[in-house]
Amino acid sequence: MNFVSDLRLALRALSINKARTFLTMLGIVIGVAVVILVVAIGLGASKSVADQINSLGTNLLTVRQGPRRIRLTAVGRAGSGSQAANRLTVQDARVIGQLFPETISAVAPQVRGNVQVRLAGVDTSSSVVGTTPEYVSVNNAPVSLGRFFNSFENEGSVRVCVLGQALCEKLTGSRLTDLTGRTILVNRNSFLVIGILAPKGAASFGPDPDDVVVVPLTVAMERVLGTSRLDQIGVSCVTPEVMPLAQQQINALLRIRHHLRPPFPESDDFQVMSQTDLLTRSQSVAQTMTMMLTAVAVISLVVGGIGIMNIMLVSVTERTREIGIRKAVGATPRDILLQFLIEASIIAMIGGLVGVVLGVGSSALLAKIAGWETVISPIALVLALVVSAGVGLFFGIYPASKASRLNPIQALRYE
Repeated sequence: MNFVSDLRLALRALSINKARTFLTMLGIVIGVAVVILVVAIGLGASKSVADQINSLGTNLLTVRQGPRRIRLTAVGRAGSGSQAANRLTVQDARVIGQLFPETISAVAPQVRGNVQVRLAGVDTSSSVVGTTPEYVSVNNAPVSLGRFFNSFENEGSVRVCVLGQALCEKLTGSRLTDLTGRTILVNRNSFLVIGILAPKGAASFGPDPDDVVVVPLTVAMERVLGTSRLDQIGVSCVTPEVMPLAQQQINALLRIRHHLRPPFPESDDFQVMSQTDLLTRSQSVAQTMTMMLTAVAVISLVVGGIGIMNIMLVSVTERTREIGIRKAVGATPRDILLQFLIEASIIAMIGGLVGVVLGVGSSALLAKIAGWETVISPIALVLALVVSAGVGLFFGIYPASKASRLNPIQALRYE
């Protein structure tokens, strides 16, 4: 007997029970397809996050409020209590921009919140950003139609605004509608639309960057949101190389201005994050989720392998007389072992190939219907096929070994 003969016998045995063969490989098909789909979604999410963060610029630092802290007051005063850690002020942003011109090129203080927007009887919710004209360069947010507001309009609390294209679509039904020159209501305050932002694309995390209304900082703080504190400060560095130095300078400055005491950074009431930090954290979350879901898919592969072993054991029992006849005419235990291993491997390999096609197709379909970005990894395709073949071999060894050890006399007498 040779390998070609064993292969021919294995294919013939599998073709006799087509339905059983199909159901046996179904676990492998599902497992491989899910592995490819999950990896494609995970890689797509990582790429989408990276593109969104990089779209803001590679030299951006973001100063945000820190976590809540407990402040203990001196004896005889008001006692102990808790206060919000948000102590970022407009003056903080001004001082940052003034003191470090060698490392910092522009600063854009920002307040953010959710608002109701109304246009000609159409109401919708959106996000508002109150900021300064530097927002355009700091956050890489160019205007596609009209213009951005200037320093005079910001300092004079002029009620003008710039809209994102997603908000235009919610108000008019089309992203291409030019709303410049129209008046909208933002939390019952009338604003003149003077520009439309260029699109940034749908966000895979956080609010949609295109579903936003941008207004002067003074108007946002005084009339729209009613706050005296900033939510964050965008800082554009001169070059990406000086970002670590700028980060150290901002940390030192704010610790002095906020009268903070060691240990640092535990006592900080702010956070200074670079684009690299944001990218690393976001991708870490995406990779963790991908690994968890991949583990679930691998478990389904193992379950499929157990199914192969069960069916092969049933096949050995059903074909005991056949095995006895083959041994009686000269087949060696190695021939019997190889035949059943080939059968298990064929089931796993065909299941793996079908799973690859199904996984790639599902990824493309998901990207088209749901709009999710998916990235097919050639490594994942090869790895899925290798793992499926390995599962077939591993779980086929015991049934094949059992078949090869059958006594030919007892096998011939088996009813």
